[in-house]
Amino acid sequence: MVGLATSFGSGAMTNSIGELEGAEVLLVTGSNTTETHPQIARNILKGVDRGAKLIVIDPRKTDLAREAHIHLALRPGTDIALINAMMRIILDEDLADDLFISMRTENFTSMRDYLHRLDLDEIAAVTGIDLHTIREAACIYARSCKSVICYCLGVTQHTCGTNNVQAVANLAMLTGNVEKEHGGVDPLRGQNNVQGACDMAALPAVLPGYQALTSPEVRERFRAAWSVAPPKTPGLSLTEMTHSGRDGAIRAMFIMGENPVLSDPHLKRVQDTLQHLDFLAVSDIFLTETARLAHVVFPAASFAEKGGTITNSERRVQLCHKAIAPIGNCRSDSRIIMELGKRLGCPGMDFESDAEIMEEISLLTPIYGGMHYDRLEGSWGLQWPCWNRDHPGTTFLHKYYFARGKGQFTITEHQEPKEHVDKKYPFTLVTGRGSYHHYHTATMTRQSRRLVREYPEALLEINQADCDKLGLREGELVELSSRRGKVRVKAHITDRVQPGTVFTSFHFWEVPINRLTIDALDPKSKCPEFKVCSVNLRKVKND
Repeated sequence: MVGLATSFGSGAMTNSIGELEGAEVLLVTGSNTTETHPQIARNILKGVDRGAKLIVIDPRKTDLAREAHIHLALRPGTDIALINAMMRIILDEDLADDLFISMRTENFTSMRDYLHRLDLDEIAAVTGIDLHTIREAACIYARSCKSVICYCLGVTQHTCGTNNVQAVANLAMLTGNVEKEHGGVDPLRGQNNVQGACDMAALPAVLPGYQALTSPEVRERFRAAWSVAPPKTPGLSLTEMTHSGRDGAIRAMFIMGENPVLSDPHLKRVQDTLQHLDFLAVSDIFLTETARLAHVVFPAASFAEKGGTITNSERRVQLCHKAIAPIGNCRSDSRIIMELGKRLGCPGMDFESDAEIMEEISLLTPIYGGMHYDRLEGSWGLQWPCWNRDHPGTTFLHKYYFARGKGQFTITEHQEPKEHVDKKYPFTLVTGRGSYHHYHTATMTRQSRRLVREYPEALLEINQADCDKLGLREGELVELSSRRGKVRVKAHITDRVQPGTVFTSFHFWEVPINRLTIDALDPKSKCPEFKVCSVNLRKVKND
């Protein structure tokens, strides 16, 4: 077996970024928006300046949480319990949108009955938030007809991440805050073209445009265009591939623009897998830690050296123009794929231009049916679905119907994280993108001396109360260990984290924090549980 490694999720913003300014209530959960999506945070804060209420759900006191009217500092991994409590309160206060529920949804009765069986005091205790604060947040969200939910990886990177997202959808449907401007549910994408990659089937279980692999009609359309039938069965997720082991079924792998040697959980397993492949090829713009393990490295062109399109978080397809010719032997991603395809005997790998590739996309992908270069040229782009050349694009989804017809309420029950704190590992480690200055594994940002100057090294956020118990002072070195490995990192004392919780990023190869994280996966999305693992801290004494 051969794996193509990418690391993308699914889903799309139901509404547009600009609508955030006009919302009356902004509920942001699992997103450090000001640091990871600063331009979207700008819209959120403009909305607050105009009088909108801001509710932030996050175990950390992020900069955005400090601006919030209500900060729900939940215990990591208790998102479903919190949202269920909010929905129960909305029902008790008679704030549900009965008309929307009756006309546009199904299975409400089952979920309502489940919520009524819950003990609110017990749920509040699970989340670590007092019930009065939960009640206040629930009522603020439900009383507005322009309430929007934004979420990011703090919701999805759990073993129950899929159910977390479903709980968010339940909350939006319960209050009728979909199918309208200034409402909806908006997942914030982590990179500028993650949405486009997912749209083009950089996911293991769908064809472009989220078309089902199992549909005979869809499969025949692609077979006719490609002269080969797509596989009938889904492929593997990134983590399933990089954790397949030295004797796994995958013997060769081609990794494009990804650095799993630093970014994947339980790094020992990743390294063991990649080092024992029969063949590893990597395409990237820098020689990353992963590329150093490759048998072949393809020098890829940067954003400025290639054209094409980018689809952003709000489903907007925008045209990009090449500013300079590729430097040296660098080639664009599409050219690398086409040249490989020709050598492997793949038909249809002879596109002469980016516009020609886009024509095939519009032909085979209904939601991109009206996306043609001449329409994208000289414009701000178009938002899918855009069904044909005359369609104006779609600013917000589900105006008259959901993709499946009616929206389905699904009962979601609280599920504890895979690992629990104990005497040996008494702290909870949360990981993420930790600064304005660096991104992901810092492959690009650490090439900038100015960015390195502003944020030169990894720091472990730890509460003063925990430092007092451990005898730690600012900047002292600590050994952080889990059941999978250990690293050393400098302590940074802050009130951003609660006692018992620590946080750091995975930007720095010198502190490969994913040696510690657990590779437990969501059974549906196969997304790893990066946001919760149990660790111990030990002050490193001077040698």
